[in-house]
Amino acid sequence: MADTGPTPFELKVLRYVGIPEDRYDTYVRVEAPAGGLYVAQSGPVVTGAVLAAVVGTAREFEERHLAATGRSAVPGTATAPGVRPAVRTGRARQLRIDLAGVGLTDAESAVLDAVRSIPYGQLRPTSWVVREAGLQGAAVPDAEPPDAEPPGGALQDGVPRGRTAQMAAALARNPIQLLIPCHRVTDDEGVPHDAAYGGAVGAALREAEGISPERVRALVRTHTVFLGSDTTHIYCHPLCAHARRITPRHQVPFRSARDARRAGYRPCRSCRPLAA
Repeated sequence: MADTGPTPFELKVLRYVGIPEDRYDTYVRVEAPAGGLYVAQSGPVVTGAVLAAVVGTAREFEERHLAATGRSAVPGTATAPGVRPAVRTGRARQLRIDLAGVGLTDAESAVLDAVRSIPYGQLRPTSWVVREAGLQGAAVPDAEPPDAEPPGGALQDGVPRGRTAQMAAALARNPIQLLIPCHRVTDDEGVPHDAAYGGAVGAALREAEGISPERVRALVRTHTVFLGSDTTHIYCHPLCAHARRITPRHQVPFRSARDARRAGYRPCRSCRPLAA
């Protein structure tokens, strides 16, 4: 643990009466984009994180944490190792995070773990997250849905509706906000999923990573799902680090992986978009 300071009264009482530290969590508030972030931990493991824009007060965070985990959270003096650098840099993949105690389904946990792999300053669509999560019964990996929608409207955002619902539930229930960056997830048209904290907060989080709202809107408006280079004939997610290096005169927008394939383009090995 780091950043020690004066011990809060509640923590002193728990220690004085001999309550074992594994019976409760401690938390601190750290500064973050879009306001503060309450972060709970049990020793070196992060057990919860909620943006202050969502809960408003420390007391509300304590109540929410208790309801989610069944564990009390008391004000502490230190963050788990790596929390402050992760908040500052937006790179939290190496943090120790506990998703086991919050009642998530296996599918929801898999979704959130996949979301953790989305790079800072980039966005990924629903279909990519489904593939990375390895959800059974989802769209066939590295394949697009057929042109005709199955009977009964079984597809949504390019994946079966059941998987889309699981995605939405997982993103909305994200118990480790910001550190699991759901603000980097969009639907397959490029519209951000901000179910956990609303569009204004999501936009602020993305803008702090260099993703302007105007850029996101422009991609959605022009139906630019992928961006190719006419020099390399490789296509990427539009905010992939490689895509950002494509000069405007060499940019080739695509609405689908199928369109890119038909034009003779192959997927980027870095951002690994779905391949037709």
